[in-house]
Amino acid sequence: MKDELDGFVDRLQAQIMEETKAAYGEAVFERWLNPRYHGRLENADGYARLRGSCGDTMEIFLSFDGDRVKDAAFDTDGCGSSAVCGSFAAEAALGRTADELLDITSEMILQGLGGLPEEEKHCAALAAETLQEALNDFMLKKARRS
Repeated sequence: MKDELDGFVDRLQAQIMEETKAAYGEAVFERWLNPRYHGRLENADGYARLRGSCGDTMEIFLSFDGDRVKDAAFDTDGCGSSAVCGSFAAEAALGRTADELLDITSEMILQGLGGLPEEEKHCAALAAETLQEALNDFMLKKARRS
């Protein structure tokens, strides 16, 4: 009986994974399984925490070396799409200048991921807005030091 149940669970899990991959695409599926840049940065130069219209919270942490982002991270209490978008935004920030960070928009995130279902596109907007607020935090701190 246990072997039958284990087999059923394995088949069901495989089916769910295949349906998820088909619905979201390879890039989103891979990042969902292995999110990059997830976590927190101590003493980040720029930080923001926003709550989206869906109730998900996104945090973005930026550390700069001179005028370029040397490290970035995200954290979210949200759904898989929020995690995927936060991961993409953090990775996209690496190596960019403050001016270049302005190019990271929800449209850029969606394009980079190959899109999301309509009802989850707001996750890209949340990630982009949080990144821009972290940049704003960095710029304000930098101005205060000058």
